[in-house]
Amino acid sequence: MASGILGQSAPSATTNTTVYTVPAGKTATFTVSILNTGSSDITARLAVASTGSPSQSEYLEYEASIPAKGVLERTGIVAEAARLVVVYVSAATAAVSVFGFEA
Repeated sequence: MASGILGQSAPSATTNTTVYTVPAGKTATFTVSILNTGSSDITARLAVASTGSPSQSEYLEYEASIPAKGVLERTGIVAEAARLVVVYVSAATAAVSVFGFEA
């Protein structure tokens, strides 16, 4: 059983980025943290999706504002095998971490 940091990324601006994929045969329980390391506000989207291009129903956050040096965190997310954690940020000043466990 994997636990701890499951995925990390410094995504490019305005691009869907898959940060973590739940492995085959596993269920994952995790937290996603999106930190804005920049000096200006950004917006972010967060989805747990079946592909790298989320559908409208797969978003947990959409155009959420993250202040300079601020963080957006979603906890208690549970996903089945093959689901992807996909983020999209308005500027390349984000650091994304997915941490939790797989069973």
